[in-house]
Formats: sequence, C-alpha cells, structure tokens
Amino acid sequence: MKYLASILLLFTLFACKEDEQTTKPKPVAKPVAPVTKEFGFTLEEFKVVRDTINNGDTFGKLLSEEGYDGAQVHKITEAIKDSFDLRNIRVGKPFTMLKDRSAPNKLQVFIYQPDNMSYYVVDLRDSIAKATKTIKPVTIKRRVIAAEIEGSLAETLSKAGATPALAHELSEIYAWSIDFFKIQKGDKFAVTVNEKYIDGTQYAGLDNIEASYFEYKGKKIYAFPFKQDENAKRYDFYDEEGKVLKSMFLKAPLQFSRISSRFSPKRFHPVQQTWKAHNGTDYAAPHGTPIMTTANGVVERTGYTSGNGNFVKVKHNGTYSTQYLHMSKIKVRQGQRVSQGDVIGLVGSTGLATGPHVCYRFWKNGVQVDALRQKLPSSEPMSAKHKPRFVAYMTPLKKELDSISNIKFQK
Repeated sequence: MKYLASILLLFTLFACKEDEQTTKPKPVAKPVAPVTKEFGFTLEEFKVVRDTINNGDTFGKLLSEEGYDGAQVHKITEAIKDSFDLRNIRVGKPFTMLKDRSAPNKLQVFIYQPDNMSYYVVDLRDSIAKATKTIKPVTIKRRVIAAEIEGSLAETLSKAGATPALAHELSEIYAWSIDFFKIQKGDKFAVTVNEKYIDGTQYAGLDNIEASYFEYKGKKIYAFPFKQDENAKRYDFYDEEGKVLKSMFLKAPLQFSRISSRFSPKRFHPVQQTWKAHNGTDYAAPHGTPIMTTANGVVERTGYTSGNGNFVKVKHNGTYSTQYLHMSKIKVRQGQRVSQGDVIGLVGSTGLATGPHVCYRFWKNGVQVDALRQKLPSSEPMSAKHKPRFVAYMTPLKKELDSISNIKFQK
C-alpha cells in the first residue's frame, strides 16, 4: 500500500510538470519590418520626400532649399555635369529626395525621373557627388485579344483591358479596307499583340502587332506585318493571300468621326433651306480635328468661298482629285506635294455650315462622284518570290487567331 501511494504521487507530479510544459505560453514572433526597394535603395533607411518640378525650379535652387550654399552647389554641378545634363530638367517631372532620418535631415540622394523608363541618381553622401542614369528593365508580354464590337472600337478595346494606342494602331492598319464610321455592334476582331512592361508589372506601351483580323460586313479581313525587303525599316500589312491592305486612297479623311450627311443628288440644305444636290460626304468631328489627304498628290488649290469656307483641293493623278471643305485652318499651300495621311487642315465650320465637319468631295475624270461607292485601286502586290516566306510566317499566326476566335465566339 505504501509503495502504491508513492507511485501515485510520482505520477501526479509528472502529470503536473507535463501540464506546466504544455500550457507554458510560446514566445511571440516579432513582426518583420517592411522593406521597400526603389531606385536601388531601401527606403526605410531614409526620410523620403517626393515632389514634382515646378515653374522656376532648377537643380541648384532645390539644393539651396536643402541648405547647400552657392559654393557647394557649384562643386556638385561641376562634378556631375558629364553624367547628368541639368538643363534637361522639365516642369512636371517627378523627383525624390532621400534624406537622413536624423535631424536636421540632410539631403543624401536626389533622384530625377525624366520618363517612366529611366531615372537619374545624384549621390551626395561622399565628398564628391556622383550621378548615374539607370534604364529600367523592360519585358515583353504577348497576348491575344478577341472581342465583339460594343460601341466604338476604342470602347471595346478598353473593356478588353487594352490601351487606347491599340485602337489607333488598328485604325491605321485597316484605314484602307474598313470604314470605321460604319462598324456595327456584333462585328468581331482578334489581335495578337506584344506589350512592354517595366520591371514586369508596370505597363509601358504597345511594342508591336503580330497579327489581326477584323470581321466586317460578314467578311474576315486579316492583317499580317511583313517586309518584302528584309532590310527595310518599315513593313506593310498583307492579308492571308499576300494581298497588301494599303490602298491608293484612305477610306476617310478623319481617323475617328461619324458620317453626318452622304452624297446625294437631292438633299435639303440645312442653311439655305432648299433642296439641292450634295456632292460630297460630310464627316462630323470636333472643331480642330486634323484633316488628312486621302492619297498622295499635289495641292491644286487652297482658298475661301462663301459656300465652301476654307478649302483645299488635291490632284492625285490624271484620274482622281479630292477636296476638303469648311476648314477652320488650312495647313498647306498651293503647289505643295502631300503624302497620304498628311494633315492638310483642321475641322471647322466656315462657309455654309451648321456645325464643325469636313465635306469630302471626290472627282473621277473631272466628275464629282460618291467616294463611298468607288472601287479604288490598291498598292503594288507582293512579289511572287517572297510568297513562300510570307506563307511560312503567316500560317501559324492565322491558325492561332482562328483557334482563339472559335473558342471566344462559338455559339
């Protein structure tokens, strides 16, 4: 019995000891201090001040405001002048100051960002200041965007998470084959793009378009960039059969607008309040919108009349001429040679006009005709010797676009 009591006592003591060990509170881990790396520095080590260059600001003035005297400012600017041209500092550009965390918070590093791709670092911590320029690493990300038109092309691309620059690029590619004033809800497109990103995360713009198609009036119009001369600086866009998209004439003299009045043998004139022929196509657009010549040519005439307002007429060859009316400003002179897409004036409402627009008139063999109904000549086709190389390049890109669109738009 005595031995039994001893065993029970030992068991109780052991159990209590074990309970004490299991219930003893565990040490709480200390929170890890955040670490922010930027411009090659750990920001937590400094007092960070961010600002933008204001009118009247110079590098010397900013240093003076931080307690540097004239002699010190001169010494610093002399030391860095070969690495950092301080005359290029511009109003509105951001800069960052890294200061000592202890009073009096002496400036140690000055960082200037001329653009989102680069920055200058002026290190003031040593007796001799140093300046270095860093170009941020850029990566290219590839993706395919496929969508149905909802509203405008720009609105549709925005909903798909694309930059407005892509709408501009597509409108340039298809300027000869698609009238973007006539695209409708339900038209479809797909485009393969390469986009630039800084440090892998910050969007830095469109790099290039690899391939695209636009389903317009029930027909797919493909576009593939290709250089017939591999050493050429620029490429043209071709469809899947190797036919160049570029035509002798643009579809319209404005990039983005709407048709407000069509060519008609009989139209009620809104100003003169009478029925008469309308020998042109009106494109309504905001005042000051650039007006482009739709084809290469020579400016045949510029001037002003009470009906046409400020106008420009361009002769393209022995067959075709175009005229652009109601300009707020003429940007060319008579006899000047112009290239397709050149800005020749700005949209206005001069002459007999109720609002800002350009009346686009088109002559064929000296007779005014409806520009929208003309079957216009294309540019020079692809040489047969380049066709095999083009087909090898184009085929996998087309297959990818078709497979994406089949998944995206399947019923």
